[in-house]
Amino acid sequence: MIRDRNDLLIGAQKVAPSGNDEIDLGALLRTLWRGKLWIILCSLIALAAGGYYALFLATPLYTTTASVALESRQEQVVDIESVMSGLSGDQVTINTEVEVLRSRRLIGKVVDDLNLVADPDFNATLRDPPWLSLDAIGNVIGRAATSDPIQSDQAIRDAVINAVLEQITVSNVRQSYVFNISVVTGDPVKSAQIANKLAELYVEDQIVLKFEKTAEATEWLTERVADLQIELETSESQLKDFSSNTDLISPEGLIALNRQLKDLRDRQVDVAAAAATHRARVAELNAARAANDPAQMATIAADARLDQLMTDDDPEAFQQRFEEVLARAIIESNRSEAQQEAIALSILELTDSIQTQSDELVALQQLQRETEASRLIYEFFLSRLKETSVQQGLQQAESRILSSAVMPHQPSAPRKTLILVFSLVLGVIGGAGLVLLREVSQNTFRTPEDLEERTGYAVCGQIPLVPARDRKKVLQYLQDKPNSAVAEAVRNLRTSLLLANLDKPPKVIMSTSSVPGEGKTTQSTALALNLAGLGKKVLLIEGDIRRRVMNTYFDVPEQRGFLSVMLGETTLDEAVTHIPDMHFDVLFGEKSQTNAADIFSSDRFGAFVDELRDRYDYIIIDTPPVLAVADARIIGRWVDTIIYTVRWDHTSRRQVMDGLRSFEQVNVKVSGLVLGQISDRGMKRYGYGESYGAYQTYYDA
Repeated sequence: MIRDRNDLLIGAQKVAPSGNDEIDLGALLRTLWRGKLWIILCSLIALAAGGYYALFLATPLYTTTASVALESRQEQVVDIESVMSGLSGDQVTINTEVEVLRSRRLIGKVVDDLNLVADPDFNATLRDPPWLSLDAIGNVIGRAATSDPIQSDQAIRDAVINAVLEQITVSNVRQSYVFNISVVTGDPVKSAQIANKLAELYVEDQIVLKFEKTAEATEWLTERVADLQIELETSESQLKDFSSNTDLISPEGLIALNRQLKDLRDRQVDVAAAAATHRARVAELNAARAANDPAQMATIAADARLDQLMTDDDPEAFQQRFEEVLARAIIESNRSEAQQEAIALSILELTDSIQTQSDELVALQQLQRETEASRLIYEFFLSRLKETSVQQGLQQAESRILSSAVMPHQPSAPRKTLILVFSLVLGVIGGAGLVLLREVSQNTFRTPEDLEERTGYAVCGQIPLVPARDRKKVLQYLQDKPNSAVAEAVRNLRTSLLLANLDKPPKVIMSTSSVPGEGKTTQSTALALNLAGLGKKVLLIEGDIRRRVMNTYFDVPEQRGFLSVMLGETTLDEAVTHIPDMHFDVLFGEKSQTNAADIFSSDRFGAFVDELRDRYDYIIIDTPPVLAVADARIIGRWVDTIIYTVRWDHTSRRQVMDGLRSFEQVNVKVSGLVLGQISDRGMKRYGYGESYGAYQTYYDA
């Protein structure tokens, strides 16, 4: 019974891929070390570029600084309050003064005083166009140069002010009232001139501003004093006219009138009571007379004569006397009424007089107050006008020049040492970035460690690139140079395969790859030659019957081969070709219309492999690429070991992973990977020369 031999695969152990997502610092450093030549090259290029810029291209710049200090205390010549208050010295004021120093108005004065509009360093319209400008290029190709529109004088001045502002820096020294005015230009003389001129104009501007404000205040006060004088004269005239046109007494006289009014009102009460008494007596007397009762009349009249006449019993005399008493009572009552009316009239007249004089007094006092207020205001403004006039000759700046700018003798920029250091650092960073970018963007395999980590399969061999262009010279090279690096790599591969399972060493070995051109056929022939060198009986089978390239390695005539044996058209002995000088047999492929997959999946092929196990010590089957056709996955069921070849720095990672995955999908185990066609020069170029080429002294060239 033919068995599925894949369960006998040896060495089919997978390397657990690293599950750590953290950055491997050691791997990163090794990558940078491998790319040290690129880093050194980039550093040298950056250093050369920086040196060339610092020495030949960069324009020397000269920096100079003038210092200005705010005066927190002002000299007080006279005790007169200034029109403009002094600077407070707080942070807001300091920041404001910094902006004043950088104001376009002040910088404009510097531009005008130094005539910087006529300086090509600041006026771009006076400079020749650069040789790479559009106009220069247009002149070279014969095109008419495009002229810029003519700018106005104000626009040019504004542009010059902007240029000067870009070269001025104003800063405040911490915890002080000192400002540093730094100017950077390409001319040391201009730098000092601009810094000193700005400091001078700043101090002068404070004095000029005070003069202007004082003059404005004086002009305003003069006009205001004239108006106030007119107002005062008008008020005094109104007060005089009012005083002359009124009979107003003094306030003390008005108080006496009020006291007299009070006395009249008190007297009016008494007179009213007396008048009421008299009216009552007249009424009683009239009532007694009407009653015609002598006794009652005598009692009410209360007159002694009348009492006597009533005793004498003289009615006529009694009546006459009673009439006299009544007449007197009526006269007294009339007198009281007249007196009461006179007092009421006097009270009314006196009240009117008091009210009139009170109103006139209030008006007078109001006029007096207004006149006094006008006089006080006029005197205050007149005094302030005189003080302001005096201040015009006593104005002081609230700052002073602490130190003038001196002409620098050495340029402040470019800082050549700093540029070189920065260029070197930038070159190192750029080189490291380039190395890391190449490493990250790498889509192939260059080291066995990378191959193992990415695929999870162990690498059992590393085969260098054979230095022979003709395939027929490959085996001859291995025979002539048994101690070469290629021969030693094949021996290492053989050792890895044979020692992978000492209890059951493999006999049937299959070689495959992802795509054509990865060197699996060269590897199969080299492995057959190496195994035959051990005195073993070895058969090399060309399982890739579609391409049939095995005959290009051997100088033998074409004959029947593998397909003829499988179809029963010839015997194995007749189809096998023995290579005398290499001591192993080869079973070549044949051109046929038969589907190769049907042949490899048949039981006849399994029986054929079992037959070969009995006749040979080792059978090596060179199969087609696994991504091209399914033959390798089918043949893999009957072999002991599967070697998967990956071409160094050529086969993409995706192709390798897809090829390995195709074996896993059919439960066929790959024993190990071989990194083939490794270029010694390429390894050195990528920085792997130390690890790969360290043992070259042990090999023949």
